Amino acid sequence: MSKKVRLSVLGFSFNQTQSGAYGLVLAEEEGLRRLMVVVGAPEAQSIAFQLQGSVPPRPLTHDLFKTLLGELNIRLSEVEIYKYDNGVFFSKIRLVQGEQHIEIESRTSDAIAIALRTKSPIYTTELIMQMQGVIFDEGNNDDNSLEEEKSDFALDYSLLDKNELESLLNDAVAGEDYELASLIRDELRKKE
Repeated sequence: MSKKVRLSVLGFSFNQTQSGAYGLVLAEEEGLRRLMVVVGAPEAQSIAFQLQGSVPPRPLTHDLFKTLLGELNIRLSEVEIYKYDNGVFFSKIRLVQGEQHIEIESRTSDAIAIALRTKSPIYTTELIMQMQGVIFDEGNNDDNSLEEEKSDFALDYSLLDKNELESLLNDAVAGEDYELASLIRDELRKKE
């Protein structure tokens, strides 16, 4: 069994290789390697809401899944990206209900969106990191560098519709983040 590598979600990279797809950047928590996972627009939108700390006007599918887990007293113990084949990452979510352990196959984008909501760890294998990971920055590996790097991956507000942007704008103004509010306002104007 390959050693597991814990990952954090950094954000999105917008060097799109496919139309309607986004590159989700995952960072090795104890190292410098990065893993890029291509996700579709709806999943990117769901992940973006969670990364931004905003609440969509209506619950998204991943929010529903989190609520269902809570109501059934099921805990998401971890997500593992366990395989890469022909350009696709394969993932499993591991659930615990009482003494029962359940493993379910999942699309990687869905697994990550749910893990973010439940604050569950995300792992991959050492082999995947060796084969698919890239070293992003060899210069700095202190505790603050990962947080600083997260800010380098801007959220693409074009993923969001008008109602969602208005909700984010209200959150930004309420939180007195006027720089963010002006970015969202500009994106709203583009949609009009």
